[in-house]
Amino acid sequence: MSKAPIRVAVTGAAGQIGYALLPRIASGQMFGADQPVILHMIEIPNEKAMAALKGVAMELEDCAFPLLRDMVLTSDPNVGFKDVNWACLVGAKPRGPGMERNDLLKDNGAIFVGQGRAIAQHAAKDVRVAVVGNPCNTNAWICMQAAKGVPKERFTAMTRLDQNRAQAQLAARAKVAITDVTGALIWGNHSATQVPDFYNAKIKGKSAFDVIQDEAWLKGDFLKTVQQRGAAIIAARGVSSAMSAANALVDHVRDLHMATPAGEYRSVCVCSDGRYGIPEGLLFSYPIRSDGKGGWSVVQGLTLNDFLKEKIAATVKELEGEREIVKHLIA
Repeated sequence: MSKAPIRVAVTGAAGQIGYALLPRIASGQMFGADQPVILHMIEIPNEKAMAALKGVAMELEDCAFPLLRDMVLTSDPNVGFKDVNWACLVGAKPRGPGMERNDLLKDNGAIFVGQGRAIAQHAAKDVRVAVVGNPCNTNAWICMQAAKGVPKERFTAMTRLDQNRAQAQLAARAKVAITDVTGALIWGNHSATQVPDFYNAKIKGKSAFDVIQDEAWLKGDFLKTVQQRGAAIIAARGVSSAMSAANALVDHVRDLHMATPAGEYRSVCVCSDGRYGIPEGLLFSYPIRSDGKGGWSVVQGLTLNDFLKEKIAATVKELEGEREIVKHLIA
């Protein structure tokens, strides 16, 4: 007997990330090769965006994906989030050259209030939410606050892209395969204050710090490259990351949908309960393990030295500042 379809909402579905993401969901890369899906594709209510969305749907039809059972095309969040099991909140005003994060907070905050309310009113009882639209940690916090009645554990924001970037940089520096790097981890905010952890990361089972043996590079160029990679891509392409962001969202959702392999963890922004001294309530990137049944837990026992503690304090301060800027939206 075939599985019941999973209903997956994607906002900004006709955008660059959505265009790269949707075929990967429909092909089974997110939920598995035997899991049918129904795509709820949501766009902004204007003629150009909806025409583009229709074109995306036509292409998905032309791909003839066996797992794609149906599509819902809409600009109404009440329709788009109806009965969905997963809500991938990709759509947001993109960061352009020279834009500050506070500009994005002000422009995008109201969007996530409305989406949170629509999710609470119309989504399936088991709905889970993954926020990509930036600033994603605080947008996820806004959405969580607005979605009254939906457990806070259901809301996540994505630092899997940053984890992937860190893993790739460490592998390149050590001249090893990507798969030789494990335990790559991001603490904190998806921003220039994020903390890529090279102490707890491993290369062929040994500490990345000990293998690379270049403290100046690890604390300098490595951190800056991972922290500022998004801005570097904007400078090179003129637009935000799309292909890599879509890839990371597939990883992010799969990380939470499937059980985490023994001895491993993944970077996920979740609502803090005070673990590792992080203030309760912040959407903060932690090392997470999934049980594959809808539950997750923060990995305990990782060592935070003085360097990591100092960097984490800075990203906590930024997140607290962002929350102050937007808290009036959910008052």
